[in-house]
Amino acid sequence: MAASLALKAALGHPGWYLLVVTGYSAAFVFLAAVLRRGLPVGVAYGIWAATGVTLTALLAALVFGEALTLLVLAGIVLVVAGVLCVEVGAHRAARDGGA
Repeated sequence: MAASLALKAALGHPGWYLLVVTGYSAAFVFLAAVLRRGLPVGVAYGIWAATGVTLTALLAALVFGEALTLLVLAGIVLVVAGVLCVEVGAHRAARDGGA
């Protein structure tokens, strides 16, 4: 999320690219770490993506004054709901033996 916000900031000030590269690199390292611990890739990536979309949209509105319309908020709700469906489905499949 910090890397995504820094990417916009870097458009006018290239020094921010260091945070972009560092942030995205750290995100992939942490994603790989949770996958090594056994979290299903659909769940891990979904949580990562939904959290990133939600926090980036909210903070971009705060930091950069980007629009936070009803449609944007509805999209955030749909993304989070979709990730919850994937997570619940993965847990049920694991419990039921993959069915």
